[in-house]
Amino acid sequence: MPTAPPPYPTASGNLLAGKVVVVTAAAGTGIGFATAKRAAEEGATVILSDHHERRLGEAADSLLEQVESVTERPQTVVCDVTNEEHVSALIQAGVDAGGIDVLVNNAGLGGTTDLVDMTDEQWDSVLNVTLTGTMRCTRAGIKHMTEHGGGAIVNNASVIGWRAQEGQSHYAAAKAGVMALTRCAALEAADAGIRINAVAPSLAMHPFLAKVTSDELLEELTTREAFGRAAEPWEVANVIVFLASDYSTYMTGEILSVSSQHP
Repeated sequence: MPTAPPPYPTASGNLLAGKVVVVTAAAGTGIGFATAKRAAEEGATVILSDHHERRLGEAADSLLEQVESVTERPQTVVCDVTNEEHVSALIQAGVDAGGIDVLVNNAGLGGTTDLVDMTDEQWDSVLNVTLTGTMRCTRAGIKHMTEHGGGAIVNNASVIGWRAQEGQSHYAAAKAGVMALTRCAALEAADAGIRINAVAPSLAMHPFLAKVTSDELLEELTTREAFGRAAEPWEVANVIVFLASDYSTYMTGEILSVSSQHP
């Protein structure tokens, strides 16, 4: 089985040229930063958001250093998606930048706990960030994009919203909720020219995931992947960029699995 990742697609097709793209949970080394980087490489003006101020600043510095087309340090907005005032401030930053064309809801919170041992606080914290936080941002995004003349929202779900995994009741319920939210909101927003879709990755490897997941579980999950490896974050970001671009203008309410996982 092949284990090496494919070559990084450095060539830009300018798929997001002239667009303002807001990405939540964009700090660090995961899907959020990879999405911000790919969007910038595709010509977008990117606004980075995260609840972690220091790492958010480091992400902006990294984009300026790594992406040749980025000539100014990207704007950053500290945002806790469980806080309605923070979400409103984030959307307003996009309005001030000329209007949000693309909103990527990447913020999420996981953990591993069997249901019989799970506290209400553990359940609530995962649902509040992963599902309700996505709802808050989607709701605010629809209100703005309706006035802006349309746009695209891409939510980050997970294959775990379809497939069972021990210790993941709260996270699976939240991600299944994100899928349902995506489908329903898409129907409501279609008349305003707003497309709402989601990606559902199976396993995307990055340092933070490795820190919070046991080596045994990661090895088991990897064996389920047809390519014998986890996805690189940028491979998920590529699909997000596709859904954000004009290449997917007839798609809304769809959940795209980004996976090589077999039953």
